[in-house]
Amino acid sequence: MKPLNFWYTSANALDWRARFLAPLGALYGAMTAYRVRQAPTYVSRRPVICIGNINAGGTGKTPSTIAIAQMLVSMGHAPHIVSRGYGGSLTGPHAVSATDNAREVGDEPLLLAAFAPTWVSKDRALGIEAACKAGASHILMDDGFQNPSVKKDMAIVVVDAGKGFGNGLCLPAGPLREPVNKGLKRADFVLSIGTEAQQAQFAASTPISVPHLKGFLEPLQTGLDFANMRCIAFAGIGHPEKFFNTLRNLGAQIIRAEALADHQTLTPALMKRLSNDALLQDAQLVTTEKDAVRLPQSFRQHVVTVPVRLVLNKDTELLAALTALNA
Repeated sequence: MKPLNFWYTSANALDWRARFLAPLGALYGAMTAYRVRQAPTYVSRRPVICIGNINAGGTGKTPSTIAIAQMLVSMGHAPHIVSRGYGGSLTGPHAVSATDNAREVGDEPLLLAAFAPTWVSKDRALGIEAACKAGASHILMDDGFQNPSVKKDMAIVVVDAGKGFGNGLCLPAGPLREPVNKGLKRADFVLSIGTEAQQAQFAASTPISVPHLKGFLEPLQTGLDFANMRCIAFAGIGHPEKFFNTLRNLGAQIIRAEALADHQTLTPALMKRLSNDALLQDAQLVTTEKDAVRLPQSFRQHVVTVPVRLVLNKDTELLAALTALNA
């Protein structure tokens, strides 16, 4: 479901649409609470680390998963990532390879597979079992925090510090999959991602009852100079405005910012239109790393990608917890 603006008003000044939909939100939250109370039916032989969220999309799970995979690799481990492959057609379990495309496996698994062996499986237990048989030392479960079928050895809730938990209501009245207080009872860490100012605002407005990690997304140095670059930027992610702000902070001159639906298919017709517009306005097409894997092959060399990585302000507590999983 596409994020709605009224989801992010203050809980003390709810939009009329949020008030109207609040009973449905309460029902949704109650149904989630019932589901997550179910006992897990699968216990992995390897530690399972769930990187999930309480908000519906756009919190930074993908860069968080990449960062934790890199941490585990640096510790000498062999993590595998298991994803449902949102938007992909394959049921799995399927080991993602460079020959796959986003229509089959989804865009996020294609990106994640560059950092650790990645499996797509609609049935998470079957995906984890396949990863274990293939030699995984740890399982990074991309999303699935509200899925009770698999026992989790560690659960990390990722949240956008700038948006927080919105108006505090569940879908469709607000952005939450479940009430914050109930979700945090099952979390081992909260990871908030944003600037120092956003982190301060989030900490002041949201009491966190579990260990709180903080980080920010930093564009990778690729050798490109974005200063004064004329851009037509497009993004089909949870919150496209975050990408557009990143470009502006790099000094780019955005001629047009085209916000697409999350995971939207980048059809040849859409890309032809954007390419023609860029040609007419003497601008460069620019997109996110996640969108880039959905580009038609014939357009990839014409679009600049801006990769970002998560930087943790302090990782000692997380490193200690990851080490303890192997004790």
